[in-house]
Amino acid sequence: MTGDPSPDTITLTGVTATGFHGVYADERRDGQRFVVDVALHLDLAPAAASDDVADTVHYGELADDLVAAIERDPVDLIETLADRLAAVCLARDGVHRATVTVHKPEAPIAVPFGDVAVTVTRDAEPVRAVIALGANLGDRTAALDDAIRALSALPATRMVAHSRWHDSVALTPAGPDPSKPGYLNGVALIDTALAPTHLLHHLLRIEREHGRDRGAHVARWADRTLDLDLIQYGEVVRDDARLTLPHPRAHERDFVLAPWLDIDPDARLTTRGRVADLLAALRASARDAAAADASGGAP
Repeated sequence: MTGDPSPDTITLTGVTATGFHGVYADERRDGQRFVVDVALHLDLAPAAASDDVADTVHYGELADDLVAAIERDPVDLIETLADRLAAVCLARDGVHRATVTVHKPEAPIAVPFGDVAVTVTRDAEPVRAVIALGANLGDRTAALDDAIRALSALPATRMVAHSRWHDSVALTPAGPDPSKPGYLNGVALIDTALAPTHLLHHLLRIEREHGRDRGAHVARWADRTLDLDLIQYGEVVRDDARLTLPHPRAHERDFVLAPWLDIDPDARLTTRGRVADLLAALRASARDAAAADASGGAP
């Protein structure tokens, strides 16, 4: 991951529990006190904007998870325990880097000492995300180029590839409408450790910075200065009030499938199959419909 981690940090210190970790038999038999400090790197902008605990890490739940991890099956080394606890931290939505310190103040050391501790830092495994870009107002090329730069600058994110820009006819509820301003479309592939909802937050922010208005007064099919859609996030499948993954209409959109195929010939749309097959079927259906229209609907 080449993108810098978010500078935002949650720190939780002094989490204490009894564990049975150690090399010696009496450590395994009697147990001892372990104290843990963690620092979580994650993007806190969504939580700051929403004031919703769902957009951050629940500190109490994390503390419970850390205690449970200390108390479960013993290991010889606090290095191993620290690695386990880092995995607990990285399992929380949105955490892309975790620094964990495990203190063992009662370690069996023969000389007087204050503490012994191990600190590890671990990064979350990045996820491949697919983002569709489009614009049909203003300087479309400049808007899309700016969006690529903004995506490349996201924390804990690396730009993998982006397609060339494709021209397409504006889509409306009644179908393509050549009387409306035409679109430029493309697709970008990124590797990111941002959670899906955090990534969505940034896509909406980038849209707003380019004049996009998603207010309730704006028609869903209105012209757009910039449109960024999260098409796919790894293998994640979800459908809730905040986000649907993969995008529910991606398989119906030539202007998504074609540029995606440009940069990833082996691409697959989760739950739908190979993008090449989806695009071929979509274009065959369009040809059949055009032929039917040309013949006046006659078989």
